[in-house]
Amino acid sequence: MKYLFFTIIALIVVIASLSIYLQPNDFIGCSSKPSDDQRCKKSDAIVVVSGGDTVARTDKGIELFKNGWANTLVFSGAAQDATGPSNAEAMKQHAITEGVPAEAILVEETSRNTGQNAQNTRQLLADNNISSIILVTSGYHQRRASIEFDRIANGVAIANHPVGTDHDWSSVWWLTPRGWWLAGGEVVKIIVTSTHSSQGDSL
Repeated sequence: MKYLFFTIIALIVVIASLSIYLQPNDFIGCSSKPSDDQRCKKSDAIVVVSGGDTVARTDKGIELFKNGWANTLVFSGAAQDATGPSNAEAMKQHAITEGVPAEAILVEETSRNTGQNAQNTRQLLADNNISSIILVTSGYHQRRASIEFDRIANGVAIANHPVGTDHDWSSVWWLTPRGWWLAGGEVVKIIVTSTHSSQGDSL
């Protein structure tokens, strides 16, 4: 009985730790709109990376834009099917149908992974004098995306705003095999990313 109790406690600790670690959120305590609070101030742009539940990520970016968190939306992601439009272009068209002005949207259409999302977006941000962004992606993916964007930030301030719930992830992610697969996979990818980053810094 005691063994079962400690096993349950350990499992709860693991679940809570993964939930907090994987999805950093710099807007906890902020209202739905920007304020004078330093943590809750408006940014230059909202950057949304495709992948996973791209529609949910896009919708979160649109919501933040409409609530006044930034005047520019940036969508990043290559085409899943080379014969069709890029993810970024599809995200842009979805945003336009939701009332976002086309002139407020920038697209980066060549990235096929998180590292490329960060690397290829950097020049776009520089070309448009963007010095602060709100980074939006799925909850399980937020930490790794943040690490990749921080690595190439080059003076750009990055705030994290994960999507709370999408088709792949929710507050009860641990109830499904899919949730554990995503959480475990992200931990492995974060370790690999951090290792490669450290090796690169030492060269």
